[in-house]
Amino acid sequence: MDIWEKLYNEAKVLYNPHEVSPFVYAEHVVCALEAEDGQIYTGYCFEATCGVFHLCAERAAAFNMYQQSKQTKIKRIIAFRDEAPSGVGGMPCGACREFLMQLNIENAATEVMVDYTKRETITLNELMPNWWGTTRV
Repeated sequence: MDIWEKLYNEAKVLYNPHEVSPFVYAEHVVCALEAEDGQIYTGYCFEATCGVFHLCAERAAAFNMYQQSKQTKIKRIIAFRDEAPSGVGGMPCGACREFLMQLNIENAATEVMVDYTKRETITLNELMPNWWGTTRV
């Protein structure tokens, strides 16, 4: 089993889309990431209609990583809905991309799974060319 299969399996068990209330929907996007030290952290999407609270799976996993280990560097990340990324989706949204870059500038090298079957990845740096924050570090 390669690291991507391990990440996929860790995230897949969290997939359980449901309404928490008439205003909150959860667990419809899942994520697993590999931290710098090789530990795996997971998270799932939790969104509310109020607009103030919307936590994507990628940010939830990164928050769990930091909360549990104080790590900020991510080697690999996979996110998906009901099936593994297949070249169309699976990449972090703009807010998640920005957060991951702000968490640690070295996350520019993070591998993001694009197509699970082909093991095709892209780096966060490729998703965020000319990132504005490099002038602040």
